Amino acid sequence: MKQLIQRAEESHHLTKKEIILLLQDKEAASLLFQAADRVRKKYVGNEVYLRALIEFSSYCKNNCCYCGLRRDNQQARRYRLTPQQIVSTARQAAQIGYKTVVLQSGEDAWFSSAIMAEIIREIKKLGLAITLSIGEKTREEYAAYRQAGADRYLLRIETTDKALYAKWDPGMSWQNRARCLRDLKDLGYEVGSGSLVGLPGQTLESLADDLLFFKSLPVDMAGIGPFIPHPQTPLAQETPEGHLELSLKVMAVMRLLLPDINIPATTAMESLHPQGRLLALQSGANVIMPNVTDELFQELYDLYPGKAHTGPNAAQYVRDLTHKLAAIGRTVHFSTGFHGEYLKNNPA
Repeated sequence: MKQLIQRAEESHHLTKKEIILLLQDKEAASLLFQAADRVRKKYVGNEVYLRALIEFSSYCKNNCCYCGLRRDNQQARRYRLTPQQIVSTARQAAQIGYKTVVLQSGEDAWFSSAIMAEIIREIKKLGLAITLSIGEKTREEYAAYRQAGADRYLLRIETTDKALYAKWDPGMSWQNRARCLRDLKDLGYEVGSGSLVGLPGQTLESLADDLLFFKSLPVDMAGIGPFIPHPQTPLAQETPEGHLELSLKVMAVMRLLLPDINIPATTAMESLHPQGRLLALQSGANVIMPNVTDELFQELYDLYPGKAHTGPNAAQYVRDLTHKLAAIGRTVHFSTGFHGEYLKNNPA
């Protein structure tokens, strides 16, 4: 196993069978994490890119069985920020020092293409890079956002297992999801995707397929997060036991396969373990997305129970995070952090 990891670290290539071996081997986990950390340092450096996350609407037309924002969750307390509130929050993030904002929401039809384009144009006036995470749209809508100034788009595939996708994402089409990712690549976005690790019925084989799918696109960003059951969903009785370690393994293999992409240490990892984000940063991750949404709305954006919050003072959170990162030899970096930026500025 040590030789396999060493070869993957050097070649950035693994077969499906080899990925499965790495994911199922418990004794080699530390070697895998160490290799991913070395690759991360070589290709994206010791800086941790910060992106300001703005969760602007908890309304969603979809009914995904694992998500607390699902349409049929009658217990959810919904909210929707106004365009003015979104731009104002982005302005506050810029004042703290952020260079990128991530606009995230459920699939809320209130935000038409025209409204989103105007929000994007206003935020671009602040000199910020913009990542959108607002779901499946038409190619024409994606083109309008891009023309308005959007730089990146995050659309997690969640699983490449079509049967699993149909079961847990009722009324949705895996083929359409994949079409969206192809359209985004064609339109010149930096494209992010990712997997939900631990879905009931998910196999190591399907996780290996996920990783090979991301490499084939290829993605510019990959968000790997553990499934955490929400009490108001059909999967309420499931357990997240073991999901964190497996998520870290999937993330580490992702780093070996695509060495220079951006990989966030996801909030869900910290929700399962108080040091979850730091563990992720030591296993291949190089991005953190602190939530700068007003604290009241952070609580209402209820994807899963125990969702980690940044607290009422976004600037203080950054100061605290800076100290935590220093303890593991990492530094906060407010750069836009586009794919390949580190190697461009630090040629070998």
